[in-house]
Amino acid sequence: MAGQENSTTRLAHLLDRASRADVALDAATAEPLAAYLALVYRWNARMNLTALEDPDKATDRLIVEPLAAASRVPFGASLIDIGSGNGSPAIPLRIARPDLGPVRLVESKMRKGVFLREAIRQLQLEGVVVENDRYEALLTRADLHEAHDVLTLRGVAWNTGVLGRLRRFVRSGGRICLFAGGRGEGPEADEVELRRPLVWEGAYPLIASLRSRLIMVRVDH
Repeated sequence: MAGQENSTTRLAHLLDRASRADVALDAATAEPLAAYLALVYRWNARMNLTALEDPDKATDRLIVEPLAAASRVPFGASLIDIGSGNGSPAIPLRIARPDLGPVRLVESKMRKGVFLREAIRQLQLEGVVVENDRYEALLTRADLHEAHDVLTLRGVAWNTGVLGRLRRFVRSGGRICLFAGGRGEGPEADEVELRRPLVWEGAYPLIASLRSRLIMVRVDH
């Protein structure tokens, strides 16, 4: 009974946080998202997946931010997520956008890779694979070059050099989506000079209370 109450409370909390951020979320989509969040909390007790001290901020960062960014991802896009760690933003995006093509989660730490595979299994997510390796090693695989429509990145330090390497995973016309927090958590859009084939597309606000934003870079090979 207690587990059911916790599940109901978590679902209500998620719907409330989405409403506060003016992000559309129906109950059918919220249920698997709440189940994912429960998995993160459960596994976080034995490994450091993410900081969860503040439930509101944790829900906003892990779930509501990807939901706010979901409309920026093209219909049917294939996706590669670098430094997947706790699974966000890629897993919430996959749940909220069942139209998406294959999703590839890249995580170098073995234990976090185990969590990601277990989350995929329990949430019954189809078309999602885990690459337990550093992205630098994956760049040696020709089959991954220009193989994705969208690359997402959060929690990995980036600069023009990093983006220049990562763009090889993205086909021409595709996007690199950078999930950034407030100042001090990464370069501002107007502080980075990009060279072709990377072109700034825009910076869009996500969660006002977190001062977070989605920075989008187009790849024109």
